Amino acid sequence: MPGMTSLLILGGARSGKSQRALTLAEQMCEQRIFIATAECLDEEMCSRIARHKAERGVGWQTIEEPVLLTDALAMAANADRVCVVDCLTLWLSNLMLHRHNVALETKKLCKALQNLTGSIVLVSNEVGMGIVPDTALGREFRDEQGRLNQAVASICDRVELMVAGLPLSLKD
Repeated sequence: MPGMTSLLILGGARSGKSQRALTLAEQMCEQRIFIATAECLDEEMCSRIARHKAERGVGWQTIEEPVLLTDALAMAANADRVCVVDCLTLWLSNLMLHRHNVALETKKLCKALQNLTGSIVLVSNEVGMGIVPDTALGREFRDEQGRLNQAVASICDRVELMVAGLPLSLKD
């Protein structure tokens, strides 16, 4: 990977994965880009997005891209900055909602990650450790999330799992 460091941070809801990504990015580089995949579809989510943006502070440039993540990374990544993608789980949800080919988009993302310069920190949920979802769509999402996490983890330099705010190294 030419001039690149890649890190995937996995974890459950409120495990500390986003904060870990921000903290590590701030230690890596002064030029930081946050690529947000969330969409402001209801009042609660709009409030959540605004709160997170304010918490990041002035040292961050934010790019909001719910679907075209590979394009956003291609434009943002370079050797002088770090990009944080938060999160792959919402990106996957958006792909499925807009009926994109998830396998193809996953391959495109992994290929792009292998060719980018700069540092990339990706955040994703680990959703396969709970109960089996009771709907076909829920099971499809869980399975696609597992496949996406496996594909990204296989090409990242490092992988961590966050549990109760503590990072566990899975791949160094």
